[in-house]
Amino acid sequence: MDAKPEPGPLSESSDLLFSFGVIADIQYADLEDGYNFQGSRRRYYRHSLLHLQGAIEHWNKESNPPSCVLQLGDIIDGYNAQYQASEKSLELIMNTFQRLKVPVHHTWGNHEFYNFSRDYLTNSKLNTKLLEDQIAHHPETVPSGNYYAYHFVPFPKFRFVLLDGYDMSVLGVDPSSPKYQQCLKILREHNPNAELNSPQGLAEPQFVQFNGGFSQEQLNWLNEVLTFSDRNQETVVIVSHLPIYPEASDSVCLAWNYRDALAVIWSHKCVVCFFAGHTHDGGYSEDPFGVHHVNIEGVIETAPDSQAFGTVHVYPDKMVLKGRGRVPDRIMNYKKEKAFHF
Repeated sequence: MDAKPEPGPLSESSDLLFSFGVIADIQYADLEDGYNFQGSRRRYYRHSLLHLQGAIEHWNKESNPPSCVLQLGDIIDGYNAQYQASEKSLELIMNTFQRLKVPVHHTWGNHEFYNFSRDYLTNSKLNTKLLEDQIAHHPETVPSGNYYAYHFVPFPKFRFVLLDGYDMSVLGVDPSSPKYQQCLKILREHNPNAELNSPQGLAEPQFVQFNGGFSQEQLNWLNEVLTFSDRNQETVVIVSHLPIYPEASDSVCLAWNYRDALAVIWSHKCVVCFFAGHTHDGGYSEDPFGVHHVNIEGVIETAPDSQAFGTVHVYPDKMVLKGRGRVPDRIMNYKKEKAFHF
């Protein structure tokens, strides 16, 4: 395998603190190759399992093993549901992840909800909330059971927050429930198309059925966590299946109310990176507040002779993404006031 990865040019404060792995949109299915909905991108349903195995082998062999891996959602493809193969495919992928020597944090994307109800997911191995860290004497930082989100500390003074981008969604929800009706109403108000997955003619193309949004309850909780992190000089990484920054993403892939999420994040100093999947093509942009928005390229559209994963090396003043295959390398400097001091 590779020698120790070279994280690129580093400043004098180049002490590696810890690292973590990132992988997105595996979308495994036991099917022949197919294409995306537009017919423009090949999808390698079976080979995605081999890509995952290769990523895990790499992480297990790294000279500085990652402290954890972030799985950014869409772990199996929605086609599994049509073939009654959802549980079998999920079991195969989860058994593969068991070879990983470090914890994995799972986010939920639209394909999880094509295969399973929210109740099923809550009681499955894809619920990694048991890995959360709790902040003593701060009950306001404890997430409610109404959405799948939590925070954890992989290294002192670094807090990762995992968000639920389908908290407001018509996917995985009982159609007779008030929440379904509420979300369908929001979707229809913004999307008059008969096919709710079509962004055709929309002023706000993110209002399609395969996306979702963050409830006000979840955003209030995020605000409390970030308030705590600000006060305690923590550096924060946010993780979501859905991206929230238009410059880093195809507009049709954004969370419904991405502006509301940005408003919360931008009202705090502590956030340095926002990692997402969903777009398959990847994307990157640093926003005006110095937050780096990184969308990881999807495994599902990665040719067999390539790869799609990365390891993020965390330093006191920057994060360095060492990408593999079609995931590019990136250096993400913290804003000056965010540089980490011991």
